[in-house]
Amino acid sequence: MTVLAPVRAVTARPLAAAAVVLLGFLVVPMSISGTAVALPRIGADLTATGAPLQWVMNAYNLTFASFMLVAGSLADLYGRRRVFATGAAVFAAGSLAAGIAQNVWLLDAARALSGVGAAAVMAGGAALLATLFEGPARTRAFAALGVVAGAGLALGPSAAGWLVGGLGWRAFFLANAVVLGLSLLGSVFVAESRAGRRVPVDVPGALTSIGGLALLTVAVVQGPQAGWGSVQVLGLVAAAAALLVAFVVLQRRSAHPILDLTLVRNRAFLALSLVPVAITFGFVTLLTYLPTYLVGANGLGVREAGTWMLALTAPVLVVPPVGGWLVNRGVPAGVLVPGSVLMFAIGAAWLTVLHPGAGLGELAGPLLLVGAGVGIAFGVGDGLAMSMVEPERAGMAAGFVNTMRIGSEAVVIAVFGAALVSLVGAEVGDGALANRIAAGEGTAPEAFTAAWHLLLWAIAVICTVAAVGIHTMLRRK
Repeated sequence: MTVLAPVRAVTARPLAAAAVVLLGFLVVPMSISGTAVALPRIGADLTATGAPLQWVMNAYNLTFASFMLVAGSLADLYGRRRVFATGAAVFAAGSLAAGIAQNVWLLDAARALSGVGAAAVMAGGAALLATLFEGPARTRAFAALGVVAGAGLALGPSAAGWLVGGLGWRAFFLANAVVLGLSLLGSVFVAESRAGRRVPVDVPGALTSIGGLALLTVAVVQGPQAGWGSVQVLGLVAAAAALLVAFVVLQRRSAHPILDLTLVRNRAFLALSLVPVAITFGFVTLLTYLPTYLVGANGLGVREAGTWMLALTAPVLVVPPVGGWLVNRGVPAGVLVPGSVLMFAIGAAWLTVLHPGAGLGELAGPLLLVGAGVGIAFGVGDGLAMSMVEPERAGMAAGFVNTMRIGSEAVVIAVFGAALVSLVGAEVGDGALANRIAAGEGTAPEAFTAAWHLLLWAIAVICTVAAVGIHTMLRRK
């Protein structure tokens, strides 16, 4: 072990440094939500269909989720600015390669490379913010992060639609490369920040972490196609579980673990790390699948459906600073954070007014409520979680929180989609027809609505339980 003086991100222009970080946080989630819009054009241009085309999205999510935890620990060891800048460079290179790929397999590989870079951008960037600011300034900085990340996720489909429609699908990936290139250039002027000691990298821990998360993500991706009870999927889940158990055992024995398990034993930190999981259930599922219902069962055009979705996404862009403002004025985290999660539950239950022909006036209330809850959670969740750990472990903490976020998105979105198809299939008695209805074919709107109602009630129950659990864990702290 090499002992060094702690290096903190001391800079005369912390706001300029934060702007560099936030630029990366805008594009990384935008690349998740925007790529789906480009898939039809990609398939037509590269004559790709089925699994190879879907892996344009899945490859990015796979490496993004798998490398997040390791990237956070490397940021503490070798420098948060260095890991952020390296991630920006890798993301930009992957996006450039995606923009010029001549076949779908090269495009899939480029997207996988971009996912590795995205993990480093998110983990290194969040750790940098945690060391750039302290106290109320940190809360405001993470509220800004919530605004920017929410904007990227919410506006990704619109931005991609504009670029793909006007300039072609390659323009979307090339634009990502340009923006992250600018972020990389700006990082030159950000002071370095790292822990006060440099220890050997826990290579076995890194390998088991990456392998376990990767196999779990592949199992979730393959589940809807191969069947959740298939030998292939069950084998992947078993292998993932074995590697993740090995990872935990190794972390308990390692003198310099990738994930210090005392973080997970901190009830307050763990409670705040569960907030992104609740957001996935209460918000990301609606963001991903509700437009299909509005088109298929409600008869809206694609653009009109996108306009209606602003009721869900607009609060995410404006409410996060309100959450930070409330925290800085003494509203207890044990009330504010679970309260925001409870807003997801109430909004989901209220959204069961959904029916074929429903007007925007009927749906605006529940969508605005969910969006406002997400805005509050974005504004305070990550900042409070990072405040629970000392600066020397900021990267590790950021990596864990973002692993919970991205990992839950991969799992929950796939499970929600599979459940939607299964419930519709139970109503219409035809699996192939159920797939078409879930994809937006308006042949059985009542069956589609019944499936949505069941899933909305499930979301309401899950988010209620999460709110109670988070409140209990924060109250004990």
